[in-house]
Amino acid sequence: MNPSAVADSTATHAFDDLEHVRQMIQSCIQCGTCTGSCPNAFAMDLTPRQLWRHVMLGQPAVVFGSRTFTLCSSCYYCTLRCPRGLPLTDAMHALKRLGARHRLTPHKASTAFYRQFMESVRRHGRVNELEFMTLYFADMKNPLLPLRYALLGLRLVAKGKLSLRWPMRRQRPLEAIFCKAVEREEGR
Repeated sequence: MNPSAVADSTATHAFDDLEHVRQMIQSCIQCGTCTGSCPNAFAMDLTPRQLWRHVMLGQPAVVFGSRTFTLCSSCYYCTLRCPRGLPLTDAMHALKRLGARHRLTPHKASTAFYRQFMESVRRHGRVNELEFMTLYFADMKNPLLPLRYALLGLRLVAKGKLSLRWPMRRQRPLEAIFCKAVEREEGR
C-alpha cells in the first residue's frame, strides 16, 4: 500500500501513539532474525526488520501504509529468537490495535473482520458464523463482497458445517471477561 494513502491527520495522531511501540523495540539491532524466523515474511510488503526500522525512525505513514503487521500470525518465533529478547509479537499486536483505533483504510477489511468476530463471541459465548459474516459484509459496505464467498457458503451448508438459523439473543456469558480485557487495555 502506498504510504500516501494514509491521511496526514491520521498519521499525525498515529505518530503520537507509535512512540509506545518504539519504546518496546528501541534496542533493536536490525539483525534480521525476526524476518528470517517469520513464516509470513514472503507475503509482507515490508519485512519485519524493515517495519521495525520505520517504527524507530518515526515514520507512521510508512508503518501504517504497510500490510506487514496485519499479516502477523502471532506465532512468537520472532520473539523467541530475538537475540535482544524484544517483545516483537506484542509490538505487532500494538500496531494492530493502533490501526484498528484509527480505522485506517488499508486495514479496514481485517479490522472489520476481527471486530465483528469478537462481537459475535461476546454476544453468544462462541462465534455464530451466519451472524458474524452478515455483520462483516454489512460493515464492509460492498454489496458484491458476499458473492465472492457464496460458493464456499453453499458448500459449508451442504456439508452441515454452517447453520442457516439466526442466533437467539443470549445473556452475554463472556461479558465480564470482555470488560476486564478493556480495563486492562486502558490501564485501569
